[in-house]
Amino acid sequence: MIPSERIVSKIYIIRNRKVMLDRDLAELYGVTTGNFNLAVKRNIKRFPEDFMFQLNKEEFKSLILQIATSSWGGTRKLPFVFTEQCVAMLASILNSDRAINVNIQIIRTFVKIRELLATNELLQRKMMEMEKKYDNKIKKIFDILGLLLADEKKPNNEIGFKHKE
Repeated sequence: MIPSERIVSKIYIIRNRKVMLDRDLAELYGVTTGNFNLAVKRNIKRFPEDFMFQLNKEEFKSLILQIATSSWGGTRKLPFVFTEQCVAMLASILNSDRAINVNIQIIRTFVKIRELLATNELLQRKMMEMEKKYDNKIKKIFDILGLLLADEKKPNNEIGFKHKE
């Protein structure tokens, strides 16, 4: 079993899509990047541009900065990236037991991410609605709290007679 955290750490946002790099997928499947890409090229009809694309130089430079690692070493070719739909398609060309299990885990991780994003979006929408509805009331509360705090800062002048000893 590969932990979901490990899979999540290998998902990037490129061209407004959640994608995984060829080298990361190859590592998860337990094959070399070259063999992984060769299997994809042999079945290229299964991988249209909305499933898989190659990074351009600017995207690659940006990715290296995003990863903040020098482990890329002597990469000669720009990497391919694969979308969530593509991962499902990879199951049809990579038939080992490990590949099947990895595919299941990757797809479940993508689903979890989608669910979390949907939940966050819903919460954000509800917060904005509440903010609109209660904004003036909350502002009044903070104004009153500000006045109370300002009163606490004033020195207390005692009222009345003091008995001298």
